[in-house]
Amino acid sequence: MDSPTFKLQHLPKLLVKTGKIWFNDEPFRLSAIVAYYAILSLPALIIIILNVVGSIWGRDIVQGELLGEISSALGPETADSIRMMIVDQGSKSTSVFATIVGIGTLIYGATGVFFQLQSTFDQIWKAEEKYSNGIVATLMSRLKSFGFILILGFLLLVSFILTSLLSTFSRRLKDLLPEYLFQFIYIFDIVLSLGFIYVLFAAMFKFLPSKSIRWRAVRIGAAITAILFMIGKYLLAIYFSEMQPGSTYGAAGSIILIMLWVSYSSLILFYGAHFTKVYSDTYLITEDTEDSSA
Repeated sequence: MDSPTFKLQHLPKLLVKTGKIWFNDEPFRLSAIVAYYAILSLPALIIIILNVVGSIWGRDIVQGELLGEISSALGPETADSIRMMIVDQGSKSTSVFATIVGIGTLIYGATGVFFQLQSTFDQIWKAEEKYSNGIVATLMSRLKSFGFILILGFLLLVSFILTSLLSTFSRRLKDLLPEYLFQFIYIFDIVLSLGFIYVLFAAMFKFLPSKSIRWRAVRIGAAITAILFMIGKYLLAIYFSEMQPGSTYGAAGSIILIMLWVSYSSLILFYGAHFTKVYSDTYLITEDTEDSSA
């Protein structure tokens, strides 16, 4: 029996079916858990990225780029709070033992959010843990999570380089090109950002779950998720700038904004993961059955 072929007109039905399954899977509870671990992971995650990417591109440049992106998404006050989390971290004089313990703590803390994402993806896919030993399973999951931090750092590095080249190129062409042609550079920048987000989501959907996921499902699911994420990113930026939900919480407002942003983003990410599962079950289930019986 051949698997049904995906057609564009099937998309609305798939989106509705995904929405029902997504809502029944308690996405708000799961996104709140990820947001909590994101707060614990954020300082360590940023410090590791600053040290890894900054060793190649320059720490000050990378910090400025990261804080600029955070400022555009969450506002300058939140970006300044995050800056205070990481300022002077590299200038402290410590012993070798303290340095080793510190690095271990950083890695453990930074991998927390990816560890929770992997757990959620395994729940979505109903995947069984590959390792029977709990300690080994935890260590391997943390190691996989650290690998995603390196992937994130690499994508950021490439993004910074291409963005800088594009910015330099656009400044030189600004006086030469008509305004309507100059707008294409801005569109290209958006497409570039969409491409990097797509690669990151595809890697997460493919490698984070403890179950092997077909690339065909991953490609479709990551594309849908990347588009929804970009739309949500701009809507959230407008919401945060206009409504200022963090102002109600005073000094804790920056932390609340970060948790809200991560929580909303996680809702989109989990929807994309569910869509990937629905697509796989609808169009690839016959192929998986044939592969397992071969």
